[in-house]
Amino acid sequence: MKVTDRWYSDRLGHELTVARWGTYGTPVLLFPTAGGDAEEVERNGLVAHLQPLIDAGRAKLYSCDSLAGQAMIDRAGSTDDRYALFNRFHQAVGEEVVPAIFSDCGGPLPVVTAGASIGAFNALAILCRYPHLIDAAVCMSGTYALEGFIGGRVTDDLFYSSPLHFLPGLDGPALDTLRQRMVILASGSGAWEDVGESWRMAEVLGSKGVPNRVDDWGPNYAHDWPTWYEMLPAYLDDVLP
Repeated sequence: MKVTDRWYSDRLGHELTVARWGTYGTPVLLFPTAGGDAEEVERNGLVAHLQPLIDAGRAKLYSCDSLAGQAMIDRAGSTDDRYALFNRFHQAVGEEVVPAIFSDCGGPLPVVTAGASIGAFNALAILCRYPHLIDAAVCMSGTYALEGFIGGRVTDDLFYSSPLHFLPGLDGPALDTLRQRMVILASGSGAWEDVGESWRMAEVLGSKGVPNRVDDWGPNYAHDWPTWYEMLPAYLDDVLP
């Protein structure tokens, strides 16, 4: 069962679309790759590979537009503007998308975030910024240094958008909650992959006592959809009840 919802986000100054597949199970918020929309994961076959988990009532899959990623790909506005959009996008996910998921599920439930490439960055950032809302993150083929794509100066918006920047200084109740969560950092080492990105992120997470693991799937796994077809069903089967 697929349902699509759309609303105007004042935070983003743009319409935001959220698609849902399934009726029961743990909500899984799946972020598209950099320029993808809410239905990218369906068009590229990832939803079909998750269908057994959906049919079994273990996963209720959601995906939203990657508006900040699209601006990054299009080089829309200044570098400061693009960092600001990532910050506002994460705020919209935490304060609009996740509450909408709770409403759709009839109340708060543990949420798992997931994504590949820039989707992995967003999945991790949402967990680290809103650990009281998210239970685990499955991050595949991730790139976590946003400034490597956007360039420009380090702004407050970049700082608050990027776990590489804000996590070292995180303390107090938010860190206590984050230490009860789990991050999976999976990557191939084939074409267009850089497992070193995952190890660098793991070092920061580990230094703050956040449970995580890095899985290198080896040189036969490239930065492409067939890799994620194998990864995501396996990891969700592991983390979902």
